[in-house]
This record gives sequence, C-alpha cells and structure tokens, in this order.
Amino acid sequence: MAGETNLTILLKSLKPSLNEGTYVFLTLQDISQISRDDILFEFKETEGVTIILKKEKADELKFDYEFVASWITLTVHSALDAVGLTAAVSTALTKYNISCNVVAAYYHDHIFVATKDTEKAMEVLGEFSKE
Repeated sequence: MAGETNLTILLKSLKPSLNEGTYVFLTLQDISQISRDDILFEFKETEGVTIILKKEKADELKFDYEFVASWITLTVHSALDAVGLTAAVSTALTKYNISCNVVAAYYHDHIFVATKDTEKAMEVLGEFSKE
C-alpha cells in the first residue's frame, strides 16, 4: 500500500500519538550484547551503531547517554518520497525552541523530543489537523 505524498493531506492527517515510556539515543561499536527485541531503532554509521532504547534498558545495561526523549508517532501513512513533511514538523516545533529527531520508517514518521518538551510538542503537532 502506497503512502500519502500530498503535503496538505499529510499535515491534516498527522494524528500524533505519544508512545509510552522514555527513550535514549546511544552509539556502540558492538550491539551483540543487546537483544534485538530491546532495540527500537538502529542505524550503522562510520563511527558506530546508533541505537534507540528504552531508558530503563539503557540504565540496566549501564550505558551512558545524553538525550532523554519522548517518542511521538505521526500516525498518517506517509510515503518515503513525500516532500516537506519533516520540514513542516521541524519548523513548527522550532517556533517553540523544541528540538526534534526524526526517524522515517516505512509506514510512519517518528519524532523524538526532549521529555521536558513532550506536552508542548503534542500540542503543536496536534494543531496541524485543526487548521
């Protein structure tokens, strides 16, 4: 099933959903000690493998991290070749000094914001469907 590419439709249909828990980003050279079931996201970079884990799991494994985030899913099925969605979302959040880290998956885009900004980010993202 193809995702939506029309930016107007995408923005009206964002329907942000806050996922339970808190998450951290970290980088490791070797992720073999971590169960794949515990890894939310991984991306291999030249410097190491970036992973996103639940904060509790990172604490249990005694990993260092700097950024504690909430995970917001944009429930609209966006196409991977859709133009402007990430820019519109990040621009809207920037107006409130909210940093966002975007992970695009096949069906949805996922936004990670600092936990202190969760409530405001949900409010800002919710405004798209009200316009």
